[in-house]
Amino acid sequence: MGVTKKSFGKSPEGKDVFLYELKNENGVAASVTDFGAILVSVMVPDKNKKLTDVVLGYDTVEGYYENKPHFGSPIGRNGNRIGGAKFIINGKEYVLAQNDNKNNLHSGPDFYRTRVWDVEEVKEQENSITFRIFSPDGDQGFPGNFTGYVTYKLTDDNELVMHYTGSADADTVVNMTNHSYFNLAGHNAGAESMLNHVVQIHAPEFTPVSDSEAIPTGVILKVEGTPMDFTSPKKIGQDVEADYEQLIFGGGYDHNYALCREKGEVKEAAAAHSDETGITMKVFTDLPGMQFYIGNFINNENGKGGSVYTKRAGFCMETQYYPNACNEANFQSSVLKAGEKYDTTTIYQFVTEA
Repeated sequence: MGVTKKSFGKSPEGKDVFLYELKNENGVAASVTDFGAILVSVMVPDKNKKLTDVVLGYDTVEGYYENKPHFGSPIGRNGNRIGGAKFIINGKEYVLAQNDNKNNLHSGPDFYRTRVWDVEEVKEQENSITFRIFSPDGDQGFPGNFTGYVTYKLTDDNELVMHYTGSADADTVVNMTNHSYFNLAGHNAGAESMLNHVVQIHAPEFTPVSDSEAIPTGVILKVEGTPMDFTSPKKIGQDVEADYEQLIFGGGYDHNYALCREKGEVKEAAAAHSDETGITMKVFTDLPGMQFYIGNFINNENGKGGSVYTKRAGFCMETQYYPNACNEANFQSSVLKAGEKYDTTTIYQFVTEA
């Protein structure tokens, strides 16, 4: 029980960074670092009581310096893509870097995950830690001084609660998420095990994309009768190679699922299960969307314990406002008004069946 701290090396600038382990009474443990406020590991007992790390990542902080897949990373100010790498607020156009074709992806290239965050608060009795980041006006191209927080809390119900809050002094775009990749058979179990996971997504609709650049068309389509349908549990690999335009565009699943049309109460969004370990992960959120991405572009990443992560070694369930919501009138806006509070919660809960 509680929170323990140990050295995790130094940032590229030579600043000391640390690894914080949150552990509950069931032996579940989550490790996070102030370098990028990244989720480094989640240890869950499998059906044979063997502790299994279900999060892809690196053994040392140096691995996270580049981290092209964004393993474990909280994304800000904006997660996912902004079409044309620009948007308009109050009649003024703001231009971001084009780091993904002609679009902006995850607010790069100066990502939040490459910065050392401040440790705002540690609550040992609650198994929680809060990280803080200050993003000045013009940072990444966004208007307004923004102060953001992410709190990781591990409950005795094996819930990893991620609470994002923040505010800005000018109207701006804020759409934070977590880009962790999971493999419930173990971080190093590989693509075959990942594709055998049974997944259910409580979304009757999804937002199709225009082409392989993955900007939504603005239309919201029903999943029924398509390979995108996970309303009933099915293996990830069941339809992934279907001759379906949206899957061809993404090289597999890499799409926003419309859980609802607007942000609301925290409710179950999805679940994934590995028969190999008996581990189930449930996802809860108050956000309207969830990007289901199955690691189609992981390319021989040298990971923990000498592992090499290849294509589809893990999956992401990134809760969010819909992609390009700052530009798409048909989607709930991701614009945060000056002085208003950004406040959203996502939970990953782990359940092991004997």
